[in-house]
Amino acid sequence: MRALLSNAPGGPETLQLSEVPDPVAGPGELLVRVRATAINYPDVLIIENKYQFKPPRPFAPGGEIAGEVESVGEGVEGWKPGDRLIAVVGHGGLAEKIALPAKAAIPLPEGRTVTDGAALLLTYATSIHALYDRGRLKAGQTLLVLGAAGGVGLAAIELGKARGARVIAAVSTEEKAAAAREAGADDAIVYPPGPFDRDGQKALAQQFKDAVGPSGADVIYDPVGGDYAEPALRSIAWEGRYLVVGFPAGIPKLPLNLTLLKSCDVCGVFWGAFAARDPKANATHVAELFRLWEVGKISPRVSATYPFERGGDAIAALAARKVIGKVVVTLD
Repeated sequence: MRALLSNAPGGPETLQLSEVPDPVAGPGELLVRVRATAINYPDVLIIENKYQFKPPRPFAPGGEIAGEVESVGEGVEGWKPGDRLIAVVGHGGLAEKIALPAKAAIPLPEGRTVTDGAALLLTYATSIHALYDRGRLKAGQTLLVLGAAGGVGLAAIELGKARGARVIAAVSTEEKAAAAREAGADDAIVYPPGPFDRDGQKALAQQFKDAVGPSGADVIYDPVGGDYAEPALRSIAWEGRYLVVGFPAGIPKLPLNLTLLKSCDVCGVFWGAFAARDPKANATHVAELFRLWEVGKISPRVSATYPFERGGDAIAALAARKVIGKVVVTLD
């Protein structure tokens, strides 16, 4: 089979399309024919050796897949060849086949494409865990979403609206603001590109405060980090929750006096560890996501698809922060 391999640390241009042996489904595993692989920010980091997990090389990036079962390993029940599924696999998805634990697989509902299926789980599962568990978001509260036109950002907008919140989207371009509003945001603001000096940070903080209103944001969803974090925190409500989701703009340092003055919480969001530690709670969230998907309250936005041979270009597009929603590599 073919796989897009990372043989040495580097950018997307270092990936090589290679022939490798077919994997085999071991005990408790499924052998899956991959049909689509969604690209996420961890794929940018993992090939550069900047992610918290560093698989041994060579490996294929691609942590989120949709496909169909080719064979079933010993001890696996409830699956048969031909069954369609989605799964978060960490890495290995940019390959024509993958062996994965059966417990990681989730049936893909009839009528849903593999492209949409591949784009669903990681962003929406991260966002539902962030907003419902860590953020304790309630109807009528105000949610500020940074990086709101990315995959997790659009998911947070839709889930915030499904929860009954007032959602303010913060983005870097007017095109992204339009996408955020289309996803259901009550308002959208366009912030300037960083980095910021102190005056720039103060101006950005005021922009956030004006957008969320005098009571502040009850929940702030931050998948951006960098110089945007402190200005956003300054717009938080009394006893608000600041959700730390990711750092494509860099790892920020927050002045802790702000948490004292607002009596607010700074909450880390690590969905993968949550899902591993509490699979029952995660399964409840996934069931809720499928329900919301069925009734049309959430819908993955795939802004572009790339053929397998151009999988590196898909990662490069995400790294350049040019993507609205998700990009998906198709292997059909």
